[in-house]
Amino acid sequence: MGDSQVDVAAGGWDTVAPSAIAFSEHMRVPTALSVQEICKIVSDFRAGAVRALQAGFKVLEIHGAHGYLIHQFLSPLSNQRSDNYGGSFYNRIRFLLEIIAAIREVMPEELPLLLRISASDWVDGGWTIEDSLQLAAILQPLGVDLIDCSSGGAVPYAKITAGPGYQVPFAAAMKRSGMPSGAVGVIVGAQQAEAILQNKEADLIFMAREMLRDPYFPMHAAQELGYHEMKWVPQYERAKRK
Repeated sequence: MGDSQVDVAAGGWDTVAPSAIAFSEHMRVPTALSVQEICKIVSDFRAGAVRALQAGFKVLEIHGAHGYLIHQFLSPLSNQRSDNYGGSFYNRIRFLLEIIAAIREVMPEELPLLLRISASDWVDGGWTIEDSLQLAAILQPLGVDLIDCSSGGAVPYAKITAGPGYQVPFAAAMKRSGMPSGAVGVIVGAQQAEAILQNKEADLIFMAREMLRDPYFPMHAAQELGYHEMKWVPQYERAKRK
C-alpha cells in the first residue's frame, strides 16, 4: 500500500520498465525491458483486445497515463533508453504506436478506440501538453478516435494543484487541436459537467469518484438538467420520482 511494494517472498513480483529507474527510494529498481519483451507486451495488448471484442465490448480504451508502462515510455523522466524505444520523441512514442497498430489489426474500424494519457507530467523536463498535442496529430490518422486527458503520475515529486476541473484545460487544448477529447479531474456536478460540454472544452466527460459516491448520478443529473425522458431499468422504475 502507498509508496511501497510487496516483497517477492510475500507474494509480490519483480517489476519491469523502459529503464532501470525506481519510482521512489522506497521502490525496488525495475528491470529494463528487452526489445523481445517489448514485442511480447505489444502482442499481449492485441490478445487482450481480441478477448474484449469476443466478450462483446464496443469501445476500447488504452490506458497510457498515470505512470503505467505506456506512460513510462512516453516520459523522458522514466525513459532513458538509448535504442529505438528511447531518446527522441518519436522513439519514445514507438511502443504506443505499435500497441495501437496491433489493436487496430483486430478491432473493427467502426468501433471507437480511445486513449487515456497524462497530458502533462507537471515537471520541468517531463512530458508536456505540447508533446501531447504533437502525439495527437500522429495518432488520429492511425485510428485513435478520442484522447482522454488526465495528467501526472510519472514521478512522486510533481507539484500538482488539484481543484474542480483542474485538468479540463488539457482537454480543451486537445479539442482545439482537432482531436476529440475527454475531460476528467474533480468533475462532480451535473451543471459543471454540462458547462464543459457547452463551452466546447471537451467532447466527453469521464467520471469515476463521483460515480462511486453516487452510483445513480446519471439519473440525478438528468433530473437536475431538466431531462425527464431518461429510461430507467425495469427493476428501478417504481423508484422514479414523478
